[in-house]
Parts: sequence; structure tokens; C-alpha cells
Amino acid sequence: MSKAILECSCPDLKLISRGKVRELYDIDEESLLFVATDRLSAYDVIMKNGIPGKGKILTQMSVFWFNLLKDVMKTHLITANIDEMPESVQKYRDQLEGRSMLVKKLSILPIEAIVRGYITGSGWAEYKRSGTVCDIPLPKELKESQKLQEPLFTPSTKAEYGEHDENIHPSKVAGIIGEKYAKEMEEAALKVYKAARNHAEKKGIIIADTKFEFGTNKDGEIVLADEVLTPDSSRFWPADSYEVGRGQDSYDKQYVRDYLTSINFDKKTPIELPQDIIDKTVNKYVEAYTRLTGEAPKL
Repeated sequence: MSKAILECSCPDLKLISRGKVRELYDIDEESLLFVATDRLSAYDVIMKNGIPGKGKILTQMSVFWFNLLKDVMKTHLITANIDEMPESVQKYRDQLEGRSMLVKKLSILPIEAIVRGYITGSGWAEYKRSGTVCDIPLPKELKESQKLQEPLFTPSTKAEYGEHDENIHPSKVAGIIGEKYAKEMEEAALKVYKAARNHAEKKGIIIADTKFEFGTNKDGEIVLADEVLTPDSSRFWPADSYEVGRGQDSYDKQYVRDYLTSINFDKKTPIELPQDIIDKTVNKYVEAYTRLTGEAPKL
């Protein structure tokens, strides 16, 4: 496998932002270029070394879902085929091919649209404290990793880089983006989650929870944006080893988080991950992609 790409160098493209994993370039009046690097962040800290091929897997998985879900709702994807992108992008083919998406410009809504189908992670921690998730009361005596009767929309605010997102009750969303979009976002997030969950179940994968981002286009319509249903934005569990009452095996970054916990990581200082952790993480991402799509990713 090729070396990890931690940062792209495309001097003739206008860089808008460099996030924890993605780089965003302004292409023209209508479009942006989303590039997924091989950087890995955990606990909002970018590790010193990356996961080779990770950006390509994340991009290809997003493209798979955007295509699968396009009849469920509008998405921002224009193309992921570099041959269909402007010349200004094609000149950086060696860096960008397989890890970039040309997408429509949108006004991004400042809410993380999180949907939980199972009780785990920060939701489980809150439930143990107060019997709620995002201040939404849940039935008593739920167990860790238990499937919820109905998927829950549990939004959070979007924090600046280096800050932490804050979970909020769904009723607070209208105060941030207005009542119309709050209602549409909740309906869209639940609809997309259910469609994806149904596909994944047939492939032997449980989507325990996921995070969506939405924007609005020039006509004021709500559009599915950013990455979608990747191991970076979702918890994927293998259905054949699922068991209520404990933490689950996982296809996401939990493997890295568990390693960091085992070494008492301070959640502040970037470190170099050992090769075996990198190799096992790549394998997890590849397996998730292959199971969900029915084919191996192009690395």
C-alpha cells in the first residue's frame, strides 16, 4: 500500500480550510472540492502518522452511500471521477484521485444531525447518569448497546476546531436554524438513517449511530452534505457478534480509541501510532467497505 497522505499540496487550487481529516478547496461559483487525507484524529487530536489509504476508503464509501440514497433525498455530490473534474483539479491527479469529491456549494446548517439506533457511547454514559440521551427521557432498565424502540434524533452544536461539540435537546435546534429547517433536518436525518440501516442489515452490519450534515441550496431545499455513513462518522458493528449488555466489536475508530485508553493517552498531545494498530485499523475499514458494498475498495 502507498504511503499515507497527511496533507495535499495543490498550490493552484484555493484552499478554504484544512480540518482534522478533510481539505476543502474552492473550485468555481457552483462547486467545491472535498479531499479526504489519511490523517487520523481521535478525541479531537490528529495523530502524528496517518492510516494509508484511509481517505480513499472514506471517499469511496461516501460515494457509495450518496448513490444509494439519491432517491431518498438530494445530495451535494457532483462527481468523484477525476476525469469529470476541471483541468485545475486533474493536474493534481497523483494526490487527489480516489480521495476527492466535486460537490455543490451549499449554505451548511450549523448542527450535527446525529441519529442513534442503539444506546452506546456518550448516549449510554448520559443514560446511566440521568436516564436520558440529549435530555430525552428513555425507558428504564435499558442495557448497553440495546436497540432503541425507534431511532432517536440527538443533535449537537458544531464546535470550532479544537473545541468539543455540545449535545442539545432537539427542541433547541429551531432556535439555531429556524423551525422549518429544524423539522426538515430531523425528518431527513431519520429517513436517511433508516434507509442506510436497512441496507446494512442485509450485509450483516449494524449501524448503531451516525452523524449527518445538511446544507441548503439556492432554492432553499435541504441537501445531504459532507461525508456520509463512513467509519469516521458512524459506529458500525458486525451483526454476527452483536450481544446486548456490553460494548461491541466495531469497524470504526474505536480500535484506535481503545489502544489510546490502554496507554493512558492524555487526549491532548499527538502521538505516533504503532504499525500493528495502523494495519489493524486499515483492515477494519477495508472489511466494512467490502461488506457494505460487495466489492473491495480501490487503494
